[in-house]
Amino acid sequence: MTQPLHDAKPREGSRPPFAKRLSSRLFALTVLAVMGAEVLVFVPSIARFRVDWLQSKLETVSVATLMADFAEGGLLLSPDQESELLHALDARLIAIRRPGSTQLLARVPDLAGVDEQVDLTQEGSLDAVWAAFGTLLSHRPRTIRLVGEIGDGTMSGEIVFDEAPLRRAMRLYSRNILLLSLGVASFTGLLVFGAISLFLLRPVRALTRALVRFGADPEDPSLILSPSGRLDELGIAERELAGMQGVLADTLRQQRRLADLGLAVSKINHDLRNILASAQLISDRLADVPDAQVQRFTPVLIRSLDRALHYTQSVLAYGQAAESRPVRRRTLLHRLVDEIFETQLVTPDRGIELDNAVPPALEVDLDPEQFFRALSNLVRNAVQAMEGEAEDAVVRRVSVRTETPEGRMLRLVVEDTGPGFGPAARDHLFQAFRGSTRAGGTGLGLAIAAEIVKAHGGQIRLAPSTTPGARFEIDLPGALPAAVG
Repeated sequence: MTQPLHDAKPREGSRPPFAKRLSSRLFALTVLAVMGAEVLVFVPSIARFRVDWLQSKLETVSVATLMADFAEGGLLLSPDQESELLHALDARLIAIRRPGSTQLLARVPDLAGVDEQVDLTQEGSLDAVWAAFGTLLSHRPRTIRLVGEIGDGTMSGEIVFDEAPLRRAMRLYSRNILLLSLGVASFTGLLVFGAISLFLLRPVRALTRALVRFGADPEDPSLILSPSGRLDELGIAERELAGMQGVLADTLRQQRRLADLGLAVSKINHDLRNILASAQLISDRLADVPDAQVQRFTPVLIRSLDRALHYTQSVLAYGQAAESRPVRRRTLLHRLVDEIFETQLVTPDRGIELDNAVPPALEVDLDPEQFFRALSNLVRNAVQAMEGEAEDAVVRRVSVRTETPEGRMLRLVVEDTGPGFGPAARDHLFQAFRGSTRAGGTGLGLAIAAEIVKAHGGQIRLAPSTTPGARFEIDLPGALPAAVG
């Protein structure tokens, strides 16, 4: 069982506190946005309320105008009547202005100066806003002298009154606006909250639960998310997540198998090294046998056993990391290819031709042991690909040659006339356990060759070809000595 992808064990269905949930934050943000919009509406509306209140206050002076008309006919207001009129209009002074004259209708005896004078005919919009908030936020009693047109506009009225009733009316209006705004904001926030929870947060929570379950056991295919079939962005996210989980599950299973394989190889390597050491001792004794064939093949056998012992000693290092760092030496490449061909044990009756087209005097800078392995894997794959062909007329040839496309660039070409690679193998070329074309193959040879070439700073590729067979090209920049380049 694979360990969870995170240290803390997830709790199925665990949810954050209400204050930290995304839905709660969205609700609060919606309420704040609506309240902000209401503030923008409140500023001009409170100014308009003040102007309307003052205008209605002036309109009451029209009533007093009728009394003034009676007074012109000889009817005068007594002090008691003036007091009742001022009390009814909640004023301290009432006067009428006509062109060329001003008529005082009523005033309180103890009227002193006024704190502020307001002329509605001269007040602009910004002035009205500042004056409204000045009244709303003021706490000290003030006396206002208000002047403005009344009736048909041919005359104007003047009234002096205390500001307290206006302030009370404005604060009551503000309170009502606040309560209404809170109601609208809460209702809107609940609608947004419900819509987001239904169409967004619920699918997101489902994705979160799927991630938590999958993280607990990523190798269990039953825990892979099943997309709901939605066509929106969340549906795309579900499908992409399900695909990613499938790839991750396959990768983890493959990595576990590779880890198990590495452990098995390490155990086999331990015993195989002892067997090869014994075979090496026996091969040393074969060198003393006075037989021409034995004397011919014994050096090849000894070199092969030496390399095999060296490989077994580096198996653990290969499993733990990459290939060891190359130790470059000036190498006769033609001789190295000859040694590779000798280890293939291709007899004439097998009908496979090994063509070493590398210039005999060509010297290159590379690690001979590592490149022996890389080229040997490529040649062996080519030979094995052509061994199953029984038709005598079919050309079976493996050729190794070099090219110098530019400067000190060295290009090694390993080409064969075999069946080549199918599309499936080309898609996973140079990947261990996936790039093999024959039954029972592992694809390790190409993976090892690619890693060795990369360690040398080069590139390996399967070159496109219009003829049957496979052509591998290895580009090694700086491999040619300066004297040669």
